[in-house]
Formats: sequence, C-alpha cells, structure tokens
Amino acid sequence: MTYEEFVDSRLTALLRYAVMLTGDSHLAQDLVQETMVRVQLNWRRVTRADAPEQYVRRMLTNQYLDWQRGSWVRRVLLRAEPEEAVAVHADHAEATVDRDQVWSWLARLPRRQRAALVLRYYEDLPDAEIAAVLGCAVGTVRSIISRALATLRAEFVGAGT
Repeated sequence: MTYEEFVDSRLTALLRYAVMLTGDSHLAQDLVQETMVRVQLNWRRVTRADAPEQYVRRMLTNQYLDWQRGSWVRRVLLRAEPEEAVAVHADHAEATVDRDQVWSWLARLPRRQRAALVLRYYEDLPDAEIAAVLGCAVGTVRSIISRALATLRAEFVGAGT
C-alpha cells in the first residue's frame, strides 16, 4: 500500500477519531495534518509495522497527548475555552444540549483518560489494543477508564442535583 492509498482509505476515519479526541473540528484537522506529515516522513517504518493503521492511530494519539506539553498549541489556539451549556427549554434541541454537556465533561478530563474513553467507546477497541495505542499495560488502561468513568459519573450526579 502506498502512502496515498492509505490516506485515501483512512483519512476520514482518522479525522473522526481526532474530532472525538479534541472536541473541536479545527483542532482535529490540525492534529491529523501534523500526524500525516509525520506518517509520510516515516512511511517506510509505518509499512513495516504489523498493523499500519494501529501504528498511525498511536502516532495520532501520542501527538494529541503531547500537544499539552508543546508551546505551539498556545500559539495556535485563538479561542477561549468552550462556554458553559446554556439551559434550554425542553424541545427538539434538548438532545443538542445534552450532547454539549457531555462534550463539556469530556473536555475537562485529562487527555489520557479522554483518549482511553474514545478508543474504548467510539473506536470500540479491546483493552489490549488500547494499551498498544497508549503505550501502557492492559491493567493501566482499565484503571484509566475506571477513573474517567468515575469522574464523569460524579459530574453527572452533580449536574442532576
């Protein structure tokens, strides 16, 4: 498979994954663009991997996790934090408000926890593959997901009272 064939077949899925990680389509595009430049530069190494798509997903996840440490995000990110969800009367937009609230809760999770949740519940990956993407042990993945879900439960209960 050539780099171009890989991009044609997997770019949309990688972009969807990045949107779930970042919660922002513009940041997701930047993340995927930066990752795909690195993929192209290291294409021989990517093709030698047992599972090139998993290798690229790990590169994308590592890039996402490293963004917080890098200074360039502070230079590129020109918007404020997402605004708090505005209360809306029950109507057809109620689902949108609920979705926005979940996005807000996810945005407050540490990046590693958010990545683990996206890999589990959006990408539907088993613990072993999540561990490979995050570069940690399977037990660590279970611990990360458990802590993330506990945080989300606490947010949900706090919002309901």
